[in-house]
Amino acid sequence: MRIPVESDVQRALTGLVPQDLVNRLSSLRNQIASIADDTGGSALSELQRALQEYLPIVLGLTKKEHGLDNTIEFKWKGLQDVGQESCIANSWFEVLSVLHMMAILLFSEANSLLVSKNLMDASERNVSEDCKKDSIDLLLKASEYLEFCVNHIVGHLPEEITIKLPRDLQEGVLEAISIQALGQGTELQLGLAIESQTATLSVKRRLACEQLSYFAQAHYCLSGCDFNHGYGKKHILFIKWKYIEAKAAAYYYHGLILDKGTEPSSHINAVCCFLAADELLTDSKKACLSFCLSKPVTRAPSLWGVMKHLHQRIPEVVSRKSQMYGYLLEQDKALQTLPELPDFALSLRPDDYKLPEIDTTWSCEEWETQVQTLKGHLENEPESE
Repeated sequence: MRIPVESDVQRALTGLVPQDLVNRLSSLRNQIASIADDTGGSALSELQRALQEYLPIVLGLTKKEHGLDNTIEFKWKGLQDVGQESCIANSWFEVLSVLHMMAILLFSEANSLLVSKNLMDASERNVSEDCKKDSIDLLLKASEYLEFCVNHIVGHLPEEITIKLPRDLQEGVLEAISIQALGQGTELQLGLAIESQTATLSVKRRLACEQLSYFAQAHYCLSGCDFNHGYGKKHILFIKWKYIEAKAAAYYYHGLILDKGTEPSSHINAVCCFLAADELLTDSKKACLSFCLSKPVTRAPSLWGVMKHLHQRIPEVVSRKSQMYGYLLEQDKALQTLPELPDFALSLRPDDYKLPEIDTTWSCEEWETQVQTLKGHLENEPESE
């Protein structure tokens, strides 16, 4: 999470903008910085409300006719990464930073819904269906904010600004996190399908394959960024870990569908998928360990949801099917090739985000009248001797 650092809004705007507007802009920004600093970013609803109130006001600075785009040097810092402070005199950088913070807060809120409030129950991590659905909605909203940042802000910033952007706001990083949100939302959908009595194997396979595609895309976006350091390195390891888990799930469900075929080749292909899924499970444990040991060191999470189910089911299915069809594998070793996974169109997509209307205080006629009044007062002031 990146949070605002106190900037001298009053000095930059006094005399250019009506004072009540200057005061609101400065007060709300300082309020966000203070709450985030004091709570470590944990006051999620309070911060979201303040950011939602602040955004329509700061958008007034982006209007070209106001001529205030480069008036204020906006300062932001990484909440965890000490020394990651950036200072850029551009109002669109401020809008970008606000939307990024709103998205990361949604990630935090989704996470809080999926974590057991009872420490004694942490190993079981029983999460209700409603909490999972609410988390999916929050992840979709976060993806919506970030996708807007990629498509409508970063690409339109002048080059002298983009080269100053902190690593967390690089276009590839924003795109990766947006896609990651969709991947994690799809994983939750797969978990709901596994718990459902009516979801078919085809639905489960499709969700597993889509999840795999999302994490593959997220990794591709990150691979082109200067992000292999500190939290960035840990983030890449997280994406690799989730990619391997998704691949294990995809091969497992693909194998179950192939196994329904009547030809010997169908059973051989199914066993190849199950063996691949089992090997990927082992790889996922190593990937999880690499993620946890990367600084800052974190505790290995207990298995839950989709992966808890698969860690129970895959070894069992591999053992049973290998015994049933082992003779076929021995008879025709030429058929022992891993089948390709099906390619599905990705179904989880965020809505198109639209910026809120600019605060009515910036309405052109009223604003220009007040500015002219301010200028008149300044011109009529007696000169100091």
